[in-house]
Amino acid sequence: MDFIIGGLAGVGATIITNPMDVVKTRLQLQGELKAKTEQSTRYRGIFHALYVIARADGALALQKGLAPAMLLGFTMNSVRLGMYHVAEVQGWTKTKDGEISVNRAIFWSSASGVLSGVAANPTFVLKTRIQAVAHPSIAVGRQHSYKGMFDGIATIYRNEGMRGFFAGVSATCTRLAIGSAAQLTTFSTTKETLVSYGICQKSPFGLAFLSSALSGVVVSLVICPFDVTTVRLYNQGSGSHGAVLYTGIVDCITKIYKTEGFHGLYKGLGPLYLRIAPHTTLSLVIWDILNNMLIHKKL
Repeated sequence: MDFIIGGLAGVGATIITNPMDVVKTRLQLQGELKAKTEQSTRYRGIFHALYVIARADGALALQKGLAPAMLLGFTMNSVRLGMYHVAEVQGWTKTKDGEISVNRAIFWSSASGVLSGVAANPTFVLKTRIQAVAHPSIAVGRQHSYKGMFDGIATIYRNEGMRGFFAGVSATCTRLAIGSAAQLTTFSTTKETLVSYGICQKSPFGLAFLSSALSGVVVSLVICPFDVTTVRLYNQGSGSHGAVLYTGIVDCITKIYKTEGFHGLYKGLGPLYLRIAPHTTLSLVIWDILNNMLIHKKL
C-alpha cells in the first residue's frame, strides 16, 4: 500500500505539471553543443515557448508524452516515496532519541532515488523523445517520430534493443539520488522544524504544502545540471540514427560546459523550477494526505 500511495501521488502531480516538462525539455535541447553566438533561438523563454508550441503544434502539444509521463510518475514515485515511507515508519531515518537523522535520511532518500531511477528509466527515455518532437519550424534536438507510447516502445526495442530503454541510466540514478536526498530530506526536516515552532500543527495540508514548497526550491537548484545531462542522453538515440554525441554522463557534462558554458548546464532552470516546485508540492502533499488517511483508517 505504501508503494501504491507513492505512485498515485506521482500520477496526480504529473497531469498538472506536464506542460512545464515539455517546455523544459525543449529549452534544454535548444542549441545543443553550440556556442551561444552560434545558436538559433527557437524559444526565448517559458512563456514564448508555451506560445510557439501551441501555435505550431496546437494546444494539446503542451501535453505531449503525458501517457509515459504518468507511467513514469507512478513507477518512480511508487518505488521512491514508498521505500522512503517504509524507512520512516520503521524508524530507519531517526536517531535513538526519535529525532530525524540527516545522514540517515539522506542515505534512504538517495537509495530510494537510485532504485526508482533504474525502474523508471525506460519511461524517462520514451517521455523525453516524444516531448522533443515538434513542427520543423520549432524543432530542437534529434527528432524521433513515434505514433504513440506503444509504437515508441516497439521502435526503441527494434532499433536499439533493451539497451535503448536504459540510455542515460547512470545519469538518471545520479540525478535522482541527489534530487531525492535534497527533496525528501528537506521535506522531513522542514516538517519537523515547523511543528517544533508550532506552525501548521493543526493543518496537515498546510504543513505538507509549506514543507514541500521549500523542498522544490532546493531540488531545482541542485539537480539542474544533471537534468540537462539526462535529457541529452535520453534523446540522442543509438549510433544507427547518426553519430552518438555523448558516451556517458561525464562526457556529456564536459562537452556541454566546453561548448555552451556554465549557462548550458542550467538551461531550462525556470521551467524546471516551475515543474518541480508544484510537482514536489503536489506529489508530497498527496502522498502525505494519503498516508494520513491510511493511518486514520487503521486506527
